[in-house]
Amino acid sequence: MIMEPPGQDENIVVQIARDFKDIRIRQAGLRDLVRRICRRFKLKRAVVSIAIVDDDPMRKLNRRFLERKSTSDCLSFDLSDEKDPGNLRFFELVVNGAMAVREARRRGHSPEAELALYITHGLLHNLGFDDDTQTGAGRMHDTEDEILQEAGYGSVYNTGRT
Repeated sequence: MIMEPPGQDENIVVQIARDFKDIRIRQAGLRDLVRRICRRFKLKRAVVSIAIVDDDPMRKLNRRFLERKSTSDCLSFDLSDEKDPGNLRFFELVVNGAMAVREARRRGHSPEAELALYITHGLLHNLGFDDDTQTGAGRMHDTEDEILQEAGYGSVYNTGRT
C-alpha cells in the first residue's frame, strides 16, 4: 500500500493498494483525481483508501455486502463517524482492475481512464449521488465526465460526447 501524506494546505490522504497489477496507472494522477473531487465538494479532511482488485475478490465482496453473485466495477463505503467534530471523512473504494481493462478495450480508451471513472463513481456515491433513477444516473454520469475531463482523462462515461 502506498500512502501519500497530506500537503501543506491539504488534509486529503489517499491510500492505494494494488492487488491487480495488469494495469498501468499513474498513482500521482489518481491521488490528484481524488483530491480534485474532494475539493469540488468542499471536503477539507478525508482519508480515501482505494483497493484495485480483479474479478474474484470483487465477486466475493459483492456477495458479502450486496448479496449479488456477479462481479462489478466498484464498491464504495463511507466509514465516517457522523459524530466527529472535525468532520474527518473516511471512504473506502474497491475498484475492479480486470473489468477496467476489458471495458477500456471495448469502449476505446485507456484502462487508467476507466479505472479513474470507477474511482470517481464510487466517491460520488459516498458524496450523496445516486444512479438508481434515470435522472439521477444522468446527473451522476455527467458530473463524472466533467470531473474526468478537468483531470485530463477526457469524457469516459459518455464517450459519444467531447
